[in-house]
Amino acid sequence: MAFVGRPQRGVTRRYTIAIECLVVGLALTAGFAPIPSTTIERWFSTGLYPVLQRHITPLSNLLPFAVLDLLAVAGCAAFAAIAIRAAYAAGRTRRATPVLLALGHFAAAAALVYLAFLMLWGFNYRRVPMAERLVVEAGAPTPQAVTELGLEAATQLNALHDEAHRVGWDGDSWDNETFRAAFASAQRALSDAPPAEPGRLKRTLFGPYFRWTSVDGMVNPFGLEVLANPDLLPFERPFIAAHEWSHLAGYANEAEASFVGFLTCLRAGVPARYSGWLFLYWQVNGELDEAGRTRLANALGAGPRRDIEASVERLRRGQLPWLRTASWRVYDQYLKANRVEEGVRSYGAVVTLILRARFEPDWTPVRRAAAKAPGS
Repeated sequence: MAFVGRPQRGVTRRYTIAIECLVVGLALTAGFAPIPSTTIERWFSTGLYPVLQRHITPLSNLLPFAVLDLLAVAGCAAFAAIAIRAAYAAGRTRRATPVLLALGHFAAAAALVYLAFLMLWGFNYRRVPMAERLVVEAGAPTPQAVTELGLEAATQLNALHDEAHRVGWDGDSWDNETFRAAFASAQRALSDAPPAEPGRLKRTLFGPYFRWTSVDGMVNPFGLEVLANPDLLPFERPFIAAHEWSHLAGYANEAEASFVGFLTCLRAGVPARYSGWLFLYWQVNGELDEAGRTRLANALGAGPRRDIEASVERLRRGQLPWLRTASWRVYDQYLKANRVEEGVRSYGAVVTLILRARFEPDWTPVRRAAAKAPGS
């Protein structure tokens, strides 16, 4: 009977290796295949993905914990179990075969995770750029235009500050009907696809990492849920929620997510509008030279200045500079690997998009005629 079992194990092993090679091959094909962005836009970003998101996110919202935490713990446990088993087998048989097989398992698992990432969310990185779906003037905005946008942000902050603080912020905005309606309105202005389901801002085991690296939030692509930095200040939360919701809506590009998030805040109540303009002030401030930043700072009233100082203090108090630098370098490479050529510099492109896009008087962007019918 012992001799019968060995050939069976050998056949099973060959089948396993063949399947793992197939999975790795599919992942490589999906990663490098030159799929046209119009095809991605039609069959995934405005076709399959909205259906998936509108089913998965409501389920994730029901859970009091982050799905990503559960997946991370389970993944680490499985990795450790396979590694320990392979090391024990290699020591017992004095052969490298168990270690090589374990490496194959890891490669196949990584390929499977990558395929799941693409099919659940990641293909959105390859959709038609927003600049090609909206009427956007070519070229970069002038320094004067950028400065004027920053001054407009300062003016809006001064005007909205007192009322925003009087009304206050209601914590997690995911169940606020006014804010949800504003998000749906912003999406309808940009696409004919069904509006995305907002996600609750969840705490996560990665909260300390967010704090140390100055990450305000992220979307878990495997659970289509929103994870937030636990230290966010109340007036920061509406824009962060709107930005991450925009990722849930299929806007993977950071500038596009900020654009949709900003439009969402402008359509909501005074506290959310204040949060949106505060984001834009920060973003423009980062695009200016020292003289321009001084001019913007001088235009701020005492109230908004205190809020900005509180945000700066939050970031300084929590971050580990060396880890923050390393983390953003890794994220830069991640974005470039997903065909965002600008990497982390893509964040600043939202200023160009806001200044060069054509808007109706109510901040409704003008869409190109071809972009109004995803199935055409």
